[in-house]
Amino acid sequence: MNKPETITTLEGLRMQDNREAQIQEHMRQVLGLLGEDPTREGLLKTPLRVARAMADLTRGYAEDPIEILCSAKFREDYSQMVIVKDINFYSLCEHHLLPFYGKAHVAYIPNGYITGLSKIARVVDCYSHRLQVQERMTLQIREAIQQALQPLGVMVVLEAQHMCMQMRGVERQGSVTTTSDFTGAFNQAKTRDEFLKLISHKS
Repeated sequence: MNKPETITTLEGLRMQDNREAQIQEHMRQVLGLLGEDPTREGLLKTPLRVARAMADLTRGYAEDPIEILCSAKFREDYSQMVIVKDINFYSLCEHHLLPFYGKAHVAYIPNGYITGLSKIARVVDCYSHRLQVQERMTLQIREAIQQALQPLGVMVVLEAQHMCMQMRGVERQGSVTTTSDFTGAFNQAKTRDEFLKLISHKS
């Protein structure tokens, strides 16, 4: 009975090994195109390290955020705002493959169901471990919570610093980009203001 799962796992491992080998080979070529010698001691294992780092930084593609939320979904008669704030995240900008990082603040108003608080952070982690733009990531987090829990409202705020702005181009150090998305009860200014006030309060 377990044989098909074993075969699937082995096939998955073979595919992963093949992808890793291809990334390594491409990375050796990139190093050469940059004017480096990929065979010198300091760079000899760099292609392998890059391949493994990229696999980890993009592991979110293999995760299902809806499944994450529903794995700890409970019926509960609670209809006040639930906030998980200051969730640290690190992601890669899809335009330059440079990091952007910051904090996510997430709120929802239950409509008969809640989810484990850690699952909110895991959804942020799932979407941040993909090639991203901050605007889309904000929307995706909100949509996942809305779809999984069907709450009365969801609001997501992301605050991030982008290395593509700080290391290249305009080189603006310390600039922070803020994005937000909301639905349902958060369409009311009073509810949004309450959320924004609560996340601005420092513990």
